[in-house]
Amino acid sequence: MNEFLRSCFGYLLNSRYCEVDRLSNIAVELFGHLKLGWSRVHAICGWVNWKVAFGYQHARSSKTALDVFTERTGVCRDFQHLAVRFCRALNIPARYATGHLGDIGVPPEPTPMDFSAWFEVYLQNRWWTFDARHIQPRIGRVLMATGRDASDLAITTSFGIANLTGFSVVTEEVSAV
Repeated sequence: MNEFLRSCFGYLLNSRYCEVDRLSNIAVELFGHLKLGWSRVHAICGWVNWKVAFGYQHARSSKTALDVFTERTGVCRDFQHLAVRFCRALNIPARYATGHLGDIGVPPEPTPMDFSAWFEVYLQNRWWTFDARHIQPRIGRVLMATGRDASDLAITTSFGIANLTGFSVVTEEVSAV
């Protein structure tokens, strides 16, 4: 099996939150006319960022990319699920990524950054980072894991009642020596 199939094939298929077969005609309609590769991925990120409103109150564990497309609201993971779904529907291998994203080099938001999601696409024989929520390039990403979607990379998995009582992530820019 060649390297592409070994590393990418699974990132073209349906997954729990990224239903590639649902609305694939919409992906072609919205982005199919664009040049294959970078242009399409940038257009997908821009469209998702422009059309989906961010808000923690919109989070729910069962929300799929189709739900995000329909409701046009979500949290960082929802932005990425929709972008991943569009990419996969256009035969661009895409995987969900999660980790920590600090506020280095950007104006601070009302609440500090913390656990975050972004995605990666396979172009030019390697994986590249994209973020449909934070279009502006960011530094200080701390990658924890990649997978098909958030079901592969939950922040926590628990059985029974589990109450989060605190969560803090600190990122600081270190000057070059």
